[in-house]
Amino acid sequence: MKSIDRHTRIIKEEAKRLGFLSCGISRAEFLEEEAPRLEAWLKQGMHGEMAYMENHFDKRLDPRKLVPGARSVVSLLLNYYPEEQQDSESYKISKYAYGTDYHFVIKAKLKEMLATLQDEIGQVHGRAFVDSAPVLDKAWAARGGLGWMGKHSNLLTRRVGSFYFIAELILDLELVYDHPVTDHCGSCTACIDACPTQAIVAPYVVDGSKCISYFTIELKNEIPKAVQGQFDDWIFGCDVCQDVCPWNRFSKPHREPLFNASPELLEMDKKDWEEITEEVFRRVFRKSAVKRTKWSGLKRNIDFVKEKGSG
Repeated sequence: MKSIDRHTRIIKEEAKRLGFLSCGISRAEFLEEEAPRLEAWLKQGMHGEMAYMENHFDKRLDPRKLVPGARSVVSLLLNYYPEEQQDSESYKISKYAYGTDYHFVIKAKLKEMLATLQDEIGQVHGRAFVDSAPVLDKAWAARGGLGWMGKHSNLLTRRVGSFYFIAELILDLELVYDHPVTDHCGSCTACIDACPTQAIVAPYVVDGSKCISYFTIELKNEIPKAVQGQFDDWIFGCDVCQDVCPWNRFSKPHREPLFNASPELLEMDKKDWEEITEEVFRRVFRKSAVKRTKWSGLKRNIDFVKEKGSG
């Protein structure tokens, strides 16, 4: 028992040292409650053209199929709430994409964490995940007591809201496990009422194929005319459901310099966005998650939002 306590303490201390907001640990097992929800969501086509969501169904629900011998899922939160934000009159990109692509930043921290665990504990086998494999990260974070699933389907905490990334280490170590927290959404429907495209079709259920983030990032074809005029100037992702959430009044600016937006991005007005060249796109978003949509995709989004239409 002493070694289990010691290993758990090392992990939590290392998470704090690396700047993670919090760290929760749960037993690696089959996600029984999530299985029927995921199946129903897929059957109703709420993943749109995100065909990859249909792949590896079993692995999404059981981390032991991803990491043989897995015993624990260590969930970590990293704040990305920015101190400085874009001009409200400009076209908008999601706050998580202001700085360096989070995949690189978090992967580096997780590699360092794994190396430390191997130094301190000895032979530890495991894998790090940052939104890059079939892992239901919000479900695991909720199991690890880091928050509850809000009605907008993002993880929420009373202490810091929801503007953070979620990452995991799946390890072959037996550890001390945390417990889920209670839901504190109550009767609030702010996120449901504010969603520009009515993508939150019921409390805790988001139709991904109706979400502005889906249209502006995941969708490779033309954006349907049916949603013209509903994007509220969002050209990469959307933060509306988080911005209106009362719990995000408690968001505090992150302390990760790599997540800071460049002055050039913060100074861009609508004209700058509309005239953005491939060269400027490459310079401003050289290390950013915005690269995912490519210059042509960003241009498509800007043109679509510019032509507001009649909705």
